[in-house]
Amino acid sequence: MKTLRLDLDYEFDFDLYGVVSSSKEHTLAWALNKYFNLRLIKQKDLCFDFISKGRLVISNYLHATDHYSIRLFRNKSVDLSTLKKPFLVPDIKDYDYVIQVSGAVEKFRSGELLRKMNLVPLVQYVKQFDPNALQFKDNLIF
Repeated sequence: MKTLRLDLDYEFDFDLYGVVSSSKEHTLAWALNKYFNLRLIKQKDLCFDFISKGRLVISNYLHATDHYSIRLFRNKSVDLSTLKKPFLVPDIKDYDYVIQVSGAVEKFRSGELLRKMNLVPLVQYVKQFDPNALQFKDNLIF
């Protein structure tokens, strides 16, 4: 039987930030809502089922408007996982959370967001990443 392969080039047109924080996800979402005047709302957990490897369950929050969206993901699986790397983005496994900013929003551009994120007491460290440089960037397509 002949196997066909579909290759797609997806454009990763969002900003991606890794956040180190020892706080719980709902507490961090509350702090971000307060400092950035957002309304991050808990969404249904993202479930990735890998055939014969295990399951990855990722907690996520979303703030969406007509012009932009902001997502807060927990980088590590909230469910017990048999995977060797139970992370949404294993490339940046040292970061507890991942923030994805999509759309045209000036107040969340890299310099301003990094500066404001450092003012949030629950955030210990934040760094911007180029999604195109990540090996597991396909995990960020929803």
